[in-house]
Amino acid sequence: MDQEACLMSGVTVETHVSELEERHRHLHEEVSKLERRAFLTPEEQRLMVILKKQKLQAKDELYAARRSSAQPAA
Repeated sequence: MDQEACLMSGVTVETHVSELEERHRHLHEEVSKLERRAFLTPEEQRLMVILKKQKLQAKDELYAARRSSAQPAA
């Protein structure tokens, strides 16, 4: 969600950033749990790939939200 969409929906940029940080942290914890296991089933391996992609997407969205919040509104 970009800054304009946040403002239109009534969600502040700070709230959006906080939500993204929490999502990224949760995904990191889930990936870490799987990484600590000695063996992963094929299903768990697929889950790991999905979680890592979601974590990267959340990180990208987080950086974009932080960048947009640092820019003055036009």
